[in-house]
Amino acid sequence: MAVLVVLVPGWFWVWLGLLAAAVLVDFFACASPRKVQVVREETRPTRIGEQATAVTRLENLGARALRGWAKDGWQPTAGARNGLQRLRIGPEGSELMQVQLVPQRRGQLRSEHLSIRSVGPLGLAGRQVVHRVPHTLQVLPEFASRKHLPSKLRRLRELDGATAVQLPGAGTEFDSLRDYVRGDDVRSIDWRATARRQDAAGQHLVVRTWRPERDRRVILCLDASRTSAARIADEPRLDAGIEASLLLGALASHAGDRVEFLSFAREVTARASSSERGIFLNVLSTAVSRVEPALVEADFSQLPGEVSAITAHKSLVVILTAVDSPSLHEGLLPVLPALTAKHRVVVASVRSPELVEQAADRRTVSGVYAAAAAERSIIEAEAAAAELGAMGVDVVQAVPDQLPAALADCYIRLKATGKL
Repeated sequence: MAVLVVLVPGWFWVWLGLLAAAVLVDFFACASPRKVQVVREETRPTRIGEQATAVTRLENLGARALRGWAKDGWQPTAGARNGLQRLRIGPEGSELMQVQLVPQRRGQLRSEHLSIRSVGPLGLAGRQVVHRVPHTLQVLPEFASRKHLPSKLRRLRELDGATAVQLPGAGTEFDSLRDYVRGDDVRSIDWRATARRQDAAGQHLVVRTWRPERDRRVILCLDASRTSAARIADEPRLDAGIEASLLLGALASHAGDRVEFLSFAREVTARASSSERGIFLNVLSTAVSRVEPALVEADFSQLPGEVSAITAHKSLVVILTAVDSPSLHEGLLPVLPALTAKHRVVVASVRSPELVEQAADRRTVSGVYAAAAAERSIIEAEAAAAELGAMGVDVVQAVPDQLPAALADCYIRLKATGKL
């Protein structure tokens, strides 16, 4: 046919007309993609790196069978593996489109549209329509520090059941009575119980034993200002604070304490409470999944008012921020006396492992200068930690992957010594 077209010029127009007619016939023979109803099914929240399935029901309301393709418009960080799929839906039939997602970023990921292309029987022509039907997927933080939770809970159970703390006075919870032994604090003697224990052999002194109080308030304050956007060990500082908040929140709620969470920059951006309905870890994960760094200075002056609004009783206030931040002296230090006067305050901060490596590398001239700068940063951070310690604040500093466990150990230590 091609040779005929070349040798006989008139055949060109004949061939072109036949081709155009075939395209028109194929175009009018294909099903209309506008008559496809797109129904999005709710997708359960998932965590970073875990696989989720986004299900969409496509219902063909037309009288013709639809052959073609469908493409779900998920954003790249959703990790859609099969966003483009072949379709074959009979007249007034339906088909499920299942897209496998492996999200790489927390937060609310969206697909704003779904495109459907209908192809004719000959495959020469088709129609395409974009359906503006959004689909959302809530991606929770990875919570890689979950691996530490069983060991920390085991230590709490040992603390609660086997190692009663013998401390007098307020701030502890009564555990049991036992006989006095040499070395016990005489202030722990229960004279009424001692009077009841009198017998012919004489008087047996009885002392009270105490254990760390349960049902206490733990308030987690996450700094989401510009300092939280700094990348440390190839991840934002905020992510390490989120991991530490998740581990401590889960640990404290399992211990019977009431946990409150808030993130702040210039204002409070997210909240969560163990008093809300549902599993607190899921509630907290949903709240922190929406937290993003704000490129503004943190307003620490709001913390005393926010804490007072939550509770008027002594609580553990954990502030996750940057100890080495220049804004520490102007922002956090002036408000700490209002917090330490009534509450136990812990400041948790991420330490950069790159600074330690840089401070040790002095093989070249430029390396010596870089090591000096790193040493200065380390010294300033240690000086800030010492200043916080002098104000009665417990300071926890660790590299990103060790910060959650270190903060949990600090919580257990305070509980074991009856300081909560």
